[in-house]
Amino acid sequence: QLQASGGGLVQAGGSLRLSCAASGRVFSSYSMGWFRQAPGKGREFVAAINWSGGGTYYADSVKGRFTISRDNVKNTLYLQMNSLKLEDTAVYYCAASPGYTGTYPTGYVYWGQGTLVTVSS
Repeated sequence: QLQASGGGLVQAGGSLRLSCAASGRVFSSYSMGWFRQAPGKGREFVAAINWSGGGTYYADSVKGRFTISRDNVKNTLYLQMNSLKLEDTAVYYCAASPGYTGTYPTGYVYWGQGTLVTVSS
């Protein structure tokens, strides 16, 4: 089970840190990802991280502004979001996969419930 949190309202240029708490015993062996879905749009890849944290991947739209990380002791995934833009407004979802670290939502098996990030001007 995945529980995302940390969303909220922030001004453009500001920062937020999302968290995704995982229950169960297999978190440390799973690849994890963040996706987002804006109103009226499909689910979009944001970032992914492999089981050890040694491999990270980002969408071009967030590269240099967002950082994905994980703490396998705390069973928690993070997404540090800096220099937020209006177009970052979306519901953000965390996801887990036993063997896939990539950009396609279909590669992920478990999904959190989503947390809303709203960037205002």
